[in-house]
Amino acid sequence: MAYDLITMGRIGVDLYPLQTGVPLARVTSFGKFLGGSATNVAVAAARLGLRTAVITRTGDDPFGTYLHEALRGFGVDDRWVTPVPGLPTPVTFCEVFPPDDFPLYFYRLPKAPDLEIHPGELDLDAIRAARVLWVTGTGLSEEPSRGATLGALAHRARSGITVFDLDWRPALWDDATRADPGTARSHYAEALRHATVAVGNVDEVEIATGTREPHAAARALLDAGVELAVVKQGPEGVLAVHRDGRSAQVPPLPVTVRNGLGAGDAFGGALCHGLLAGWDLETVMRHANAAGAIVASRLECSSAMPTPDEVAAALAAGAVR
Repeated sequence: MAYDLITMGRIGVDLYPLQTGVPLARVTSFGKFLGGSATNVAVAAARLGLRTAVITRTGDDPFGTYLHEALRGFGVDDRWVTPVPGLPTPVTFCEVFPPDDFPLYFYRLPKAPDLEIHPGELDLDAIRAARVLWVTGTGLSEEPSRGATLGALAHRARSGITVFDLDWRPALWDDATRADPGTARSHYAEALRHATVAVGNVDEVEIATGTREPHAAARALLDAGVELAVVKQGPEGVLAVHRDGRSAQVPPLPVTVRNGLGAGDAFGGALCHGLLAGWDLETVMRHANAAGAIVASRLECSSAMPTPDEVAAALAAGAVR
């Protein structure tokens, strides 16, 4: 049976401070959680009832074992999560300064295992059969992950829904690309050629298109080949523009932010759910916004992903309480 969603990309252990508003140097206790954007999207979609799997790699170490157990606990198929001997499972620390400051510290040296996904190891039949394939910009940052990501997209050949999460994380690219982010644009352009949906915030759409203005960026993403462009604008809400002329501009759901990390992944899982359900564009965006707001109101990320009832309750209340 085909998967509703297969995601491909980053995985790791997130260590969140249990003291809010405290610099990392003075934090004394942490919570341990499954992390990584592509992985969190799979968890978010599974929580909403979709059959999901993730393609990624871990270290052959206790943290890798923990991630397998966590994935299975969330109902995400881990058959394509394989170990890389000699590389440690990545760990990410964050600081929590609500409402809008959440610095991340990535420990992914000498190389993250999730960048060691090789084209020849992919189950291309499953990738093509999935109702949704989700890939990320980080997957383009280094070989062999770049070739595997682009190869999966090319083989899928725009069958079903193919989402490119622009996912610009400059710290995960090489020094030359960090110095001149525009050099990543050719890789993004190749991915957009094979995608049907592009999702990103204003910083990310600028990397992909050269412009931050949401409507101009959405048009540029459509010109690059996608059918649906989704531009997340933070406090300004979200803009979605379809090639057929439909559009939706949806304000954010009011929320007291506890930790903004993971809200975009919850948005992504709900986006996939809504698109597969065949909802109109505004309804999809409202549900995705609500899912993101719920996670922003919680400390953790993967384990905070909302259920359908929680999303419905937040929409009915008009806010996350």
